[in-house]
Amino acid sequence: MEKYGEFDVVIVGGGTSGVPAAIAAARVGARTVLIEKWGVLGGQMNVSGPPGFAYAYMCNGLGEQIAGGFLEETWQRLFSEGHALPKSMPDFRMGTDFDLVDPDYWGLMVFEMMEEEGVELLLNSLFTDVIMDGNAIKGVVVETPGGPMEVYGKTVVDCTGEGFVASKAGAPYEQAPKEELEPHSLAFTVDGVDWETVMRFAKENVFYEFNPMLNPLQADWPREKVMERFRKVTSPTEITQFMGWYSVREEALGKGDWHPYSGIGFFLLPRANGVLQAHFQHSSQAGNVDPYDVRDMTRCEIECRRQISIALKFINKYLVGFENAYLTRVCPAIRIRESRRIMGDYKLVKADVAAGRKFKDVIGKSAFSSGAKHVADGNTLALNDIALPPNGGSTDLPYRILVPQKVENLLVGGKAVSTDRDSYLRFLQITVVTGQAAGAAAALAARDGITPRELERDVSGLQAVLRSQGAILDGVS
Repeated sequence: MEKYGEFDVVIVGGGTSGVPAAIAAARVGARTVLIEKWGVLGGQMNVSGPPGFAYAYMCNGLGEQIAGGFLEETWQRLFSEGHALPKSMPDFRMGTDFDLVDPDYWGLMVFEMMEEEGVELLLNSLFTDVIMDGNAIKGVVVETPGGPMEVYGKTVVDCTGEGFVASKAGAPYEQAPKEELEPHSLAFTVDGVDWETVMRFAKENVFYEFNPMLNPLQADWPREKVMERFRKVTSPTEITQFMGWYSVREEALGKGDWHPYSGIGFFLLPRANGVLQAHFQHSSQAGNVDPYDVRDMTRCEIECRRQISIALKFINKYLVGFENAYLTRVCPAIRIRESRRIMGDYKLVKADVAAGRKFKDVIGKSAFSSGAKHVADGNTLALNDIALPPNGGSTDLPYRILVPQKVENLLVGGKAVSTDRDSYLRFLQITVVTGQAAGAAAALAARDGITPRELERDVSGLQAVLRSQGAILDGVS
């Protein structure tokens, strides 16, 4: 088998964890290769998304910024080029802050960053196997258009999202039964929206046909106060997430013009020159799908496209302001919401989130709740038994959730890091945070000739590197 090369750091998966991992590793000085099965980088940002929240939740409920680093740097870069909206922090909306970016310009930008930092890219290369020496990973095997190749590295980072490398190497993992998994979705975007009409509908129908999606800290606001606040809204960017149209949905269901697998809602997708598009993330989704079963995934691909066809006709016929809307994109890949979680030297659990727990080996912070799940029915979300960091604060993410049990020389970044099911860290912002930390840690371990597990003894060097790269580890709630 052909040997592709030897590297300090090998990163598998070029999505929203793999991209910052590669940048972080290269900036530490590691010779880094990033392997991606597609010919494009971006994952859930510009291949299977973006997810509606995109660059939201960079702040906690108190308005303190808790996520910086790669997130802040790339927002600043896109904003300076006219491809991101100004930061918005509406006092009444769930999400705390919305720092929206154009996903396609993001996808172009990260290729520029790879070249700037000297990251070697190995695209159109599908991970198929690991190269092991006992319980230590030494490299990976990839299938390329020209045949299989071996890629060796001192440290390997699994940023596949689905934990393909770690599970293949023998790391233990947890996964819910497929009938309990969150549904996987296929997002699409439309343009041609009359936003003035949409805004008028939202203001006139708060609580009745339109969900105000209140910030939990304002959940005790009386209806009159919420409605008065909505009347002061001047731009769709102050709302960002639109959900509701309840009687319209019921009417359409009765006539066979809607499907029963989600509610009605969309997010904003910013384009150049002030153009706003409506991005439908939840309107096409399929449950009871095992992401590791090709038959299930094929069924999911077919079913989601069937639902998109239904949704597009519904949008033009029933949604005020969307009469002249037209399709601009269907994401080329299914967004897999839930799959394996690789068990690490620490497992972040709901009690940690509920306490807003702080850790000495902190590598990032999260303001996300624990317990919320998507469902493939008209409710779209199941919000039972939710835990939030107290008082609008945040939860520390410890380095040890990146270090898989039973395998050496391996780190995990992205949504497969070690948590319980309720505290699953799949949202884009957190995949960036854990990816950046995993890449930096991999580079330090390779440089110092130690394993990522040995790095747990003293993470101060890693924390110093992350701070130098703009990460926020302290000084906030």
